Amino acid sequence: MNKTATSPHGHKTRTRFACRAPDAGTVFVAGTFNGWNPTATPMTREADGTWAVAIPLAPGRHEYKFVIDGRWYCEPGCETARHGCPKCVPNPFGTMNRVVEVPA
Repeated sequence: MNKTATSPHGHKTRTRFACRAPDAGTVFVAGTFNGWNPTATPMTREADGTWAVAIPLAPGRHEYKFVIDGRWYCEPGCETARHGCPKCVPNPFGTMNRVVEVPA
């Protein structure tokens, strides 16, 4: 899940990433925006078990995955290819990546 806040000056905009993983010990987001580094962008656990982080992203298309306790997920419960998910795309590894489009 993600949400993009628009910037009045066309610069990078803060995009909120969130996933529900109430039993997780650590959650990170990794993607094209941080070189797919699995520990570069830690997320913070909220009271309801959702993990979230807001990071500045340049306009354009960004792919990402969540790294939950060291395992990569498109979204918890969505580890295999699913057709009809408009926010997911297949990757070269036979799994799915999430996609966010940041407006210019």
